[in-house]
Amino acid sequence: QVQLVESGGGLVQAGGSLRFSCAASGRPFNSYTMHWFRQAPGKEREFVAAISRNGGITYYADSVKGRFTISRDNAKNTVYLQMNSLKPEDTAVYYCAAREAVALTWRDKQANEMDYWGKGTLVTVSS
Repeated sequence: QVQLVESGGGLVQAGGSLRFSCAASGRPFNSYTMHWFRQAPGKEREFVAAISRNGGITYYADSVKGRFTISRDNAKNTVYLQMNSLKPEDTAVYYCAAREAVALTWRDKQANEMDYWGKGTLVTVSS
């Protein structure tokens, strides 16, 4: 079992920045590819970003590419999401997720392929 706890959500104005953290516990952190997904009101959960086990490879949704950065610190068992140039359409509950996998593949963009989820943290971007 892996427990994931997100922190860093809140209210921010359009154009602002936020940084999320997701702390993991339970099993070796570097056994998992790590991810951020989000779910806006009335919409399905969607992929945001993913990072390989050693942090060397990252994937991003087109909607956040160039604005968001995913990173991880395996010594601290933590994955981060730095969000810049936030837009009102970024308003959502953001979830951290872990998948026990050797490498990033197309499966890492699919919510139903995740093994563990955090409870989520809300971001509201005001215009």
